[in-house]
Amino acid sequence: MMKITSGIFAILLFSHIGVANAVTLNRVEAQMVKQVTDDEPKARALLKKVVNINSGSMNFEGVKKVGDIFAHELKQLGFSTKWIDGKAFNRSGHLFAERLGKANSQKKPPKILMIGHLDTVFSKDSAVQKYIEIDDTYVKGPGIIDMKGGDVIIVYALKALKDAGILDQFSIQVVMTGDEEKRGRPLDIAAKVLIDSAKWADIALGFENGDGDPKTAVVSRRGYTGWQLAVTGKPAHSSQIFREDMGYGAIYETARILNSFRTQLSNEPNLTFNPGLIVGGTQAELDTGSAKAKGYGKQNVIAQTTKVSGDLRALSPQQQEKAKKAMRKIVANHLPHTSATITFEPGYPPMEPSDGNNKLLKIYDDASRDLGFGPVKAVDPRRAGAADISFSAKHVDMAIDGLGLMGHSSHTDDETADIRTLASQTKRAVLLMYRLLNR
Repeated sequence: MMKITSGIFAILLFSHIGVANAVTLNRVEAQMVKQVTDDEPKARALLKKVVNINSGSMNFEGVKKVGDIFAHELKQLGFSTKWIDGKAFNRSGHLFAERLGKANSQKKPPKILMIGHLDTVFSKDSAVQKYIEIDDTYVKGPGIIDMKGGDVIIVYALKALKDAGILDQFSIQVVMTGDEEKRGRPLDIAAKVLIDSAKWADIALGFENGDGDPKTAVVSRRGYTGWQLAVTGKPAHSSQIFREDMGYGAIYETARILNSFRTQLSNEPNLTFNPGLIVGGTQAELDTGSAKAKGYGKQNVIAQTTKVSGDLRALSPQQQEKAKKAMRKIVANHLPHTSATITFEPGYPPMEPSDGNNKLLKIYDDASRDLGFGPVKAVDPRRAGAADISFSAKHVDMAIDGLGLMGHSSHTDDETADIRTLASQTKRAVLLMYRLLNR
């Protein structure tokens, strides 16, 4: 790439980035970096606007309202947009936007999928509803880092590319889902736009907040699936438990199963399984949809039934299937006079590590270093949950996530952004995309 030798450009870069190694940027890169700096007040205003609109996953009107705002922003950049109605999967819907580049005689425009989401975990009756400036560094707000900040970064990265006159060199689809935090069902319909766009694209960029550390990015995510365990035993007076003709009851059988999961599988790298809700007694009911349970039993009665719901997370489909097989085997080894079944529900596929993903991370890392922001390494997949990009990653040559606004305490009333990273993460994204033109 062309190096900057002009003292004027060096001063420009120092003033907008403030670090000596920024002079490795070429003139186009420097122009885009300056544009992001100039646009930062507008980006912050947009972030405040959307954070102040409740868009909990089940607040369909709020999700659509936030989607309309981002649709307007993308239309200003020359994108065609449409709202994919979510009635078929019992959610508000998804925002889809597209801008196709112009091919030249040398090569076709790279096809990039940019992924965000509109919904948050904060319902309309949550305690936290508004954008609150704590000081010059930190801002609190529902969904500010997970992930309305990432959506704003998408918009202003694209704006910097457009203002530099190079957006036409890309073909881009933007998908902002409305159900990332509480996925709609059927899953194949809810995730269809992510899969279809990934099959079209060469590269997928996710703007989630990763582990909240700007020194990391996500090149692998563990997949997620839910499981339900149902156990039955022979009811009788508690004084008769352990008799050969009475057995151990449902609760002891459940304890055996769960402890066997722990002892046999907990040392498997990157594999976790968590029983999140359990109910047992003479009667037990568990509603996984509402995550509520109720039961009835007495101290002097052998438990007749137990129900458990949990999750399973693995780094590859092979690891996931191996774990399921082992769990089924454990469940089938019943204590006397008990029975049990385990079922697994469809979930998020893993985002497996790959050479392409690592290559993309290297380009991002180089961009970060050249901007003076330091190195970026891959986050430990144990620290990154499932996300929208999980549905897309296996269909593209390269994928990376965790490019969004950074901070801490996501999914809590203290969800807080380091507002300084709004501009720095946008600059990293812009430089990454620009350098993908010449990869």
